[in-house]
Amino acid sequence: MTVVACPTCGKKVEWTPANKFRPFCSERCKQIDLGAWAEEKYTIPGATAADVQDDKLAEE
Repeated sequence: MTVVACPTCGKKVEWTPANKFRPFCSERCKQIDLGAWAEEKYTIPGATAADVQDDKLAEE
């Protein structure tokens, strides 16, 4: 059995098919995480839209 920490609250939870909220411990923690993404508290690094546009112009 694998045990992981809930990314939201840190509570230890089992990583099993029976845990429908994995890797979260509850629906509440899952929704808190979704809200953080929606509020742009998390980001994935990458080129900005302006950088991509500049690259396309340079290729032409």
